[in-house]
Amino acid sequence: MSMIVKGLLAGGLIVSPLFATAPASAATMNDAAYCQALTKKYLTFAPAHRREMVGTVEVNVAIEQCKAGDTAAGIPVLERKLRDAKVDLPSRDAPPAKP
Repeated sequence: MSMIVKGLLAGGLIVSPLFATAPASAATMNDAAYCQALTKKYLTFAPAHRREMVGTVEVNVAIEQCKAGDTAAGIPVLERKLRDAKVDLPSRDAPPAKP
């Protein structure tokens, strides 16, 4: 094998793990921001839609899951509760809400 090929292979092995972790981190940040936006929207609209937003224990657990980084568990619950109350979901493209 030529020195150039060996260099490219070695470089690829060093660089590829860096690229493999970047999308996962970006997805986690987007999910965390989206979870935060869902929580904010739920807390804003919950008093006006109490009847449609039954199950506050379930929602409180989902909010805590979001805070703990378990967005995969928290997001579907918050989305469902907002949809049930006919409240529009926040855009995933929106910047994260400020605390």
